[in-house]
Amino acid sequence: MTPMIRRQVRCGDLYIGGGAPVSVQSMTNVDSRDEKALLNQIAKLKDAGCQIVRIAVPDAEAAEVLGRVKKKVDVPLVADIHFDYRLALLAIKNGADKIRINPGNIGSLDRVKAVVDAAKERNIPIRVGVNSGSLEKDILEKYGSVTAQGLAESAVRNLQYIEDMDYGNLVVSIKSSDVTMNYDAHKILTKMTDVPIHIGITEAGTLERGKLKSAVGLGALLLEGIGDTMRVSLTADPVEEVKFAVEILKSVGLRSSGINFVSCPTCGRTKINLQGLAEEVEEKLKPLERELEAAGRGGITVAVMGCAVNGPGEAREADFGVAGGDGRGLIFAKGEILKTVDEANLADEFVTTVENYCRSKIQPR
Repeated sequence: MTPMIRRQVRCGDLYIGGGAPVSVQSMTNVDSRDEKALLNQIAKLKDAGCQIVRIAVPDAEAAEVLGRVKKKVDVPLVADIHFDYRLALLAIKNGADKIRINPGNIGSLDRVKAVVDAAKERNIPIRVGVNSGSLEKDILEKYGSVTAQGLAESAVRNLQYIEDMDYGNLVVSIKSSDVTMNYDAHKILTKMTDVPIHIGITEAGTLERGKLKSAVGLGALLLEGIGDTMRVSLTADPVEEVKFAVEILKSVGLRSSGINFVSCPTCGRTKINLQGLAEEVEEKLKPLERELEAAGRGGITVAVMGCAVNGPGEAREADFGVAGGDGRGLIFAKGEILKTVDEANLADEFVTTVENYCRSKIQPR
């Protein structure tokens, strides 16, 4: 599966669109005027796999703090601006790598042009963001309510305002909390412009519900090849957004580093504590997974299977696998049986086998 090739923009040292890998974004939720808190949160986001960090800029002090933070971090920073175009100008002056605006709430086209001219001077991208709560009055009247077509039309109109100012260094996002409308709007939008698309489900909800909506909504778009950069929006610690975004990308085959973990459902044939075994193996392999991802290595499949019906066949297809028996299990590697181990020692033996192999393949940078 290859995402649609769109025009490419550069955000800091990261490329968006043009066939570049789908990048993961999140947004800080600490006080944007608290430099120490921002630096601490950005470090945690980066460790989790975040590649672009967006920061709300509600006032001039926040714009100045963004400038200080920018000098101390090595991830691209996006200034999130609403209503006051002067804050966009300050954020650009202070080194923002990208500006996120909704032209509709910035004000007159003269104000939008002032932002565009400043971005043009530094050649940084502008992300045009439209969501279901910010549609223009005439579009709402045209369609009678918020619709997928209306969202796409609004986005293209706002892109056109900036392109008419002779600036094409753009990213676009259209977001709805309605998963179906969000999907339909992106299907329409992708045919109307070649601008790179930032995808997300806005106001997805709390951790459990938000993950479900994001997995369905973003997974569907990614499988269609739609999306050049993404954010999972959760009412939770933004680190959770990043972790789950990475998991979504792995699930649709767009990230191959780390570990692909496979385990079968339990049934009446299972004679081993499969749930406990799977959870223990997954937890104990997390440090190794972080090492593999940091080294740009991995892409291995680990299978924890419950019985002889599915176990041996599925485990043999994995790089490493366990097939449970009656209080014991077989450990496989590439289809070869390595050993039979009692259930009490199975998780530790299996994890050690995987670790020894993978760490021998990680070369120092």
